[in-house]
Amino acid sequence: MTIDSAKAQDVWRDIGEHVQFTVLKLNRTNQLAEQKAIQAFADRSQAIIRSLKIRDSHLATESGLKVAFGFSNAAWDYLFPNATKPNELETYKTLNGPKYSMPATEGDLFFHIRASNEAVVYEAQTQFRRFLKDFTTVVDETKGFRYFEGRAIIGFIDGTEAPAVEDAAQYALVGDEDKSFINGSYAFAQKWLHNMDFWQHLKTEAQEKAIGREKFTDLELEDKDKFKNAHNVASKFEKNGEEQKIIRMNMPFSEPASDKTGTYFMGYSRYWSVTKGMLENMLAQSDFLLSFSDILSGQLFFIPSRDTLAAIADGELNN
Repeated sequence: MTIDSAKAQDVWRDIGEHVQFTVLKLNRTNQLAEQKAIQAFADRSQAIIRSLKIRDSHLATESGLKVAFGFSNAAWDYLFPNATKPNELETYKTLNGPKYSMPATEGDLFFHIRASNEAVVYEAQTQFRRFLKDFTTVVDETKGFRYFEGRAIIGFIDGTEAPAVEDAAQYALVGDEDKSFINGSYAFAQKWLHNMDFWQHLKTEAQEKAIGREKFTDLELEDKDKFKNAHNVASKFEKNGEEQKIIRMNMPFSEPASDKTGTYFMGYSRYWSVTKGMLENMLAQSDFLLSFSDILSGQLFFIPSRDTLAAIADGELNN
């Protein structure tokens, strides 16, 4: 068996212009009813996506709707108690470093919806919610947007260290190491709130040292010119001497009139252990980004392949 990106959900390309991240919690009032509802939704959600792509096709430029839908470890145990589980799916627990921590928060179901037309994002989430509202509660709903030139809200090009699009699938999608869940992906969602006043009062030179790259050109600085806890130093993770990569789809979010601005960190990976290693390194080295940010949430989800979603819809995981 080999990785086939056509069988995966949308986890490895196209960050989108308008984005919706939604985390839901199962009400856990009637397990059998909720299992059947998710079984039906696994099929219905794909029909909704197909329908919206047809409805959107009349536009001069299609919105490029992309959706990823997944489950936390606790949700998997509740919904599919007799089924095998992805090898690295676990309940994310708060990670602690010498100065900072990355808290774990609740959540069972996760949606990452993006498109170039916000109306399509709205319609997708509205229709999904219609079939989920009777047995779930909203934990978090965050709307992201593409900033100028695709930069992070702090002004730097984001995702430079990520694999090129043509190479991305092998880093995002589970392979032969877990044949039962090939073409799935481990999604880590984390919501950061930044102290923008602090950041904006730093001189550009200090910002560049903090990130490890030039702000305008995006060229990497020499190591001697970076802070020791520069972001591109602290977030680097190596295994057997080789640097590991994940697919980052971070998006800015903001309530500008309320001075609430941040980054929704969205990382997809073939291996949760790689993403987790990056997070642990950031904490161990007190990544500069942590010095002016509060982390509001953190959850791990597994994004099944389209084939696994079909198996869920057919009740195969409930046998």
